[in-house]
Amino acid sequence: MAVSRAAWRKSSRSSGNGGACVEVAGLFEGIGVRDSRDPDGPKLVVSRDAFAALMANLKR
Repeated sequence: MAVSRAAWRKSSRSSGNGGACVEVAGLFEGIGVRDSRDPDGPKLVVSRDAFAALMANLKR
């Protein structure tokens, strides 16, 4: 799936912080990550395993 056509989403907990959050999208290549305040800016694509490890570390 092309990053430009991805269905981006952000956490429901992101409201009230001035829009300072990231958005994620499930892609064929892995997980896409972008700055919600700059949707046309750079995007990062990481493997699903790397993203799962990041989320596990953040939850600790």
